[in-house]
Amino acid sequence: MSFKNLKRRKLRSALTMLGIVIGVATLVLLIGAGTGMQSYTKDQMESMAGDITIYNSSGGEYASGQYYLDSATVSKIKNMSQIYNVKEETSFSSDINKTTIYVAGVSDWNQVKVNGTQGVVIDQTLVDKFGYKIGSKITIKDQKFTVTGTTKQKTMMGIVFLDIDKALPLNDNKVSSVSASARGDPETVKKEVESQVSGVTAMTQSDFTKQIDDMMNGIMLFIGAIASIGLIVGVISIVNIMLVNVTERTREIGVLKAIGFTNREVLGSILMEAGLLGFIGAMVGLILAAILLQLGIILFGAQLGMEDVSLAYMLPAWLVLAVVGGATLLSVLAGLYPAWRASRLNVVEALRYD
Repeated sequence: MSFKNLKRRKLRSALTMLGIVIGVATLVLLIGAGTGMQSYTKDQMESMAGDITIYNSSGGEYASGQYYLDSATVSKIKNMSQIYNVKEETSFSSDINKTTIYVAGVSDWNQVKVNGTQGVVIDQTLVDKFGYKIGSKITIKDQKFTVTGTTKQKTMMGIVFLDIDKALPLNDNKVSSVSASARGDPETVKKEVESQVSGVTAMTQSDFTKQIDDMMNGIMLFIGAIASIGLIVGVISIVNIMLVNVTERTREIGVLKAIGFTNREVLGSILMEAGLLGFIGAMVGLILAAILLQLGIILFGAQLGMEDVSLAYMLPAWLVLAVVGGATLLSVLAGLYPAWRASRLNVVEALRYD
């Protein structure tokens, strides 16, 4: 083989590998981001206080008052022997400087990443919009509060997190939900709550997890299908490149067969070359995706309220193995026809090829 042909062959292989790198990186980026958010959210749900959470089942809106649990219902829930460690939650909208904001009463501050101290915590949206900081004065429903902490999380409206004992009076003691620990199996307690207290819906941590899975699985399927197109294009290019390479190496293959290489050995060598293209391309694409995902965590994790998320969430072992193994296997399959064609070459005709 001439130096010129060798150089062309290396260039084509590099371009083919680049296609696989881009396909794998895109696939891992999209699926990894979705998987990371799903896993992190599920972990956060599981760490929430309470085995069950109880809501008004009417599905009403804030303005109508139907969204909230009335005092009689809350009292009945608290008196149930099947549950303990009952915590009330409330949330409502209000105005700050003629801008609508969201106020959340907090009974478990472990769910909020606070810079400063707990009590009156504002998110990054309000910090950016109004220049608030720790020590600033804010007015909610004609009551003044001093900001005790901030959170890097960003939202559309802006959120103020208040101690539940401060938030409830601001909302006329209306309770949006009740969380509690269960004595016994949470699923059994859930059914007992719904049967004994009218007008409520109870959800366990398993229910929340299932909701997240149902929502994300459809999204992940769509994302995976779109991202896989790039990988498939890269694999298809392997077929073309390997066919061209086999044609250019016809004389070389003839020499190998003349000195004793069997059809199976020729077949194996071509398939190994195709597999290596896929494997190396997949590894490079995986490393590139990992770097980009880590940059995304650093730049946007705190704003999304996911500052504790890590690459372990986004690159689980199953995803790494599936992508690398899948790309390698597809590359081997893509090289199957060119390899078979090379193994079937007639020695005499191959040696005469110029």
